[in-house]
Amino acid sequence: MASTAAELARRKAREEDGTGSRANTIPFNQQDFEQLRSECLQTGSMFCDPTFPANWDSLGYNQLGRYSSKTIGVEWKRPTELCSAPQFIVDGAKRTDICQGALGDCWLLAAMASLTLDPQILSRVVPPGQSFTSQYAGIFHFQLWQYGEWVDVVVDDRLPTRDGKLLFVHSAEGGEFWSALLEKAYAKVNSSYEALSGGSSIEGFEDFTGGIAESYDLKEAPPFLFNIMRKALKLGSLLGCSIDISSSYETEAITSQKLVKGHAYSITAAAQVHHSSSPVELLRIRNPWGQVEWTGAWSDNSREWDDVQPEEKKKLDHCAEDGEFWMSYNDFLRQFSHLDICNLTPDALTRNKVGHWNYVEFEGVWRVGSTAGGCRNYPATFSSNPQFFIRLHDVDDDPHDDEDGCTVLIGLMQRDGRRERHFGRDLNTIGFAIYQFKGRSNVHLGPDVLLRTVAVARSPTFINLREVCGRFKLPPGEYVVVPSTFEPHHKGSFILRVFTEKEAHSSPMEEEVDADILEPDVDSDVDPHFRRLFVQISGNDSEVSAFELQQILDRVVAQRSDVKTDGFSLETCRSIVSLLDMDGSAKLGLVEFHTLWTKIQRYLEIFRSHDSDSSGSMSSHEMRAALAEAGFQVNSSVIHQIINRFADASFAIDFDCFIGCLIRLELLFKMFRTLDKRNQGKIEVDLQQWLCLAIN
Repeated sequence: MASTAAELARRKAREEDGTGSRANTIPFNQQDFEQLRSECLQTGSMFCDPTFPANWDSLGYNQLGRYSSKTIGVEWKRPTELCSAPQFIVDGAKRTDICQGALGDCWLLAAMASLTLDPQILSRVVPPGQSFTSQYAGIFHFQLWQYGEWVDVVVDDRLPTRDGKLLFVHSAEGGEFWSALLEKAYAKVNSSYEALSGGSSIEGFEDFTGGIAESYDLKEAPPFLFNIMRKALKLGSLLGCSIDISSSYETEAITSQKLVKGHAYSITAAAQVHHSSSPVELLRIRNPWGQVEWTGAWSDNSREWDDVQPEEKKKLDHCAEDGEFWMSYNDFLRQFSHLDICNLTPDALTRNKVGHWNYVEFEGVWRVGSTAGGCRNYPATFSSNPQFFIRLHDVDDDPHDDEDGCTVLIGLMQRDGRRERHFGRDLNTIGFAIYQFKGRSNVHLGPDVLLRTVAVARSPTFINLREVCGRFKLPPGEYVVVPSTFEPHHKGSFILRVFTEKEAHSSPMEEEVDADILEPDVDSDVDPHFRRLFVQISGNDSEVSAFELQQILDRVVAQRSDVKTDGFSLETCRSIVSLLDMDGSAKLGLVEFHTLWTKIQRYLEIFRSHDSDSSGSMSSHEMRAALAEAGFQVNSSVIHQIINRFADASFAIDFDCFIGCLIRLELLFKMFRTLDKRNQGKIEVDLQQWLCLAIN
């Protein structure tokens, strides 16, 4: 219950003041950089980070664990202990500031190298004004995007070394430390250095920008990729490309036409020129070294430029000695192996652009027993998955394939995979399906709709990566995205991000919490037979207490073979009495008991109709539909709490728990409506009222 309250408080803060946005970052581990640095400067001490200490736990848990041969002789030292005049950044960040050490995180280093190509993005990740001279107190900070939120990460500058040299990333000259400290911040948010081993540079791209990344194998380039690239550049996206290597010996090997293998290039422009009256598609590519340029067709001094009109040449600034060069699109496909496009959110763009992506992101959870439904191969549970609504209004301007439609990028990312490695947990195998649907967006679609509808699009595959992403061209209309794990009953948290070229409406497919409770039509003139029965069971006082009610209900359900029960709990019986006791006697009189009896008969029929396998108990995945039939409209968050409270270890709900749930819900709705005198959907209670209500 405490964790639920904390999560609700976090979401409320995010909605009210934008906590977690780029403009209002969250202090990671609740550590405020300015406050901590000020305290150290006042006391004359050097900062030592208690949340990421200079010990074995911060290095790793297996290959870099306490007893590993790879960590023998490791010492943590500050830059001031490694050289006489350490620098944070010298003359701007450069590719040579990033040299790999004894850690398999080249994917991260490639993403760090991409930062050196864009000073504006670099300054957001690496806040300026940090140094080893002015206000130096052994503390630095960096800003990273983590699963939908921007966090400000504080680190001390104690770095792992061996024999007086940095163990992990370092600068070529050895005296520049921004890259080593950024690597440490990234290790901190992922729990250890070892957690950074292995990955894709796309992950780093996204965590440095908050964008959504696409990856293309250029040997299987889709049609119209050049147009996709040109449009992406207009939308402010970052484009990177590289040439595969067959072994580590080829790293940064230079080809005969002066391209560098295993090296991150950026693409800075796409244009079409007329060469001898024929159009040619060109790309402008930059080598972050600032030198070593392509010498093939359309390079700076190639003959192809002789047949281009002077005004076109001037417009393209085709010849500049800065590591930037032009190449034909066809040569690009032949020479390069991979293309990554990182599409940025509007708040990441500071330069004037032709346009920008519209985007929205949602948090979601796959919970065992309630929302972990698996893929469509599992029809009994598939519709339990979280669902998200998208309404596409307008077709793209200047479509890349000359066909009208709405471009949509959808990324499904699961959270905290690297942090979970320490506990031996693997990533889930994830994917999503897209269905066209016309109707209300504030409903959760059941199997009667989803299983009768064919998906109009789906993720490229179900895969156990941090993120699966797809680009789709859809006609205007209304759609439902269903993200899932491949198999049901796998828990996990995720974020779903939707990027569209034109403005689109998106929202979770969730019901508004409400209740339309059908009250039994019970006349005060009770049937004589039922009256005689009540006199027999109520005793001399002609009232039924919670203790007596427990005995009566247990006796009745024990005679039925079509329902399973462990017996009604005293808590449930007390809730029943609280709900139906009209005179405050804490007991049920004749009419009140008759109302209960009628209510239980109706709930029994609902229970039996949703016990699909006639097992005598109900699957937790059938609970949403059963509650709806009983008049309760609840969303996934409420369903989760219900399953936690009323399901057994195998996520089955027997009859007594089903009755207990419905009675409890009815009691809560009635209490809320009694206090919500203005019918505003919110109430205000003092501490005493809250305690009395919660204990009831």
